[in-house]
Amino acid sequence: MRKKATRIAGGLTVTFLATFLLGSVTAVAQNPQLEEKLMAVHQAQVANKQKLAQYSWQETETISIKGEVKDTKIYQVQTVNGQQQKTLANNEQAQSGGREGRLKERVIEKKTEEYEQYGQQIGALAKQYTAPNPEALMQAKQAGNISLQLGPGTVSLVIKNYVRPGDSMTMTINEQTHSPVSVQVKSYLNDPKDAVTINAQFAQLSDGTNHVASTLINGVSKELIVNEVNSNYKKV
Repeated sequence: MRKKATRIAGGLTVTFLATFLLGSVTAVAQNPQLEEKLMAVHQAQVANKQKLAQYSWQETETISIKGEVKDTKIYQVQTVNGQQQKTLANNEQAQSGGREGRLKERVIEKKTEEYEQYGQQIGALAKQYTAPNPEALMQAKQAGNISLQLGPGTVSLVIKNYVRPGDSMTMTINEQTHSPVSVQVKSYLNDPKDAVTINAQFAQLSDGTNHVASTLINGVSKELIVNEVNSNYKKV
């Protein structure tokens, strides 16, 4: 019985070592490819960030609750000292029908402030995933939080723990330009129960500058959606 047990244990050990070594070889084989892709993306993002800083543009932000549009704001955006700054150009709040008493008006105003604040918070969270941040990508790589998925003409960087512990982001990159095509995110605001999903689509200007074309941000727990559309890009 002992010899048989030894043989079984030895077989398991050999199997374990073979599996471990195979996994190690696969990981080593993938690392150079990951390193190469990340360096190309890093360089493209650094160059694109400088090109985008030469532009100003218009951002139209629409906030909806349970499918009903509550507010639409138009901002003028430009880069100042390396940071994007927004200036409110127009604000169109949804008007309620009929005459409202003072108490009801105050309740409406309070609710409006609450959803506007929440919308701003999840909008700011989305920017951390969609704004070009080459340094954050390299930090994620050093922490071992990035894996690759290859597609036709694209490569997807699957990243975990990028902004929040336990979050996940899939950034799909054009293999020729090394620029983002789309970003899909599962994250949260302050508590994992306050889930936020983000879906961003990118586009290119005539000179090749890559930019976020649209971002759909869903505050799941509050059934609040922020839809941001960027347009009218002009050199400053």
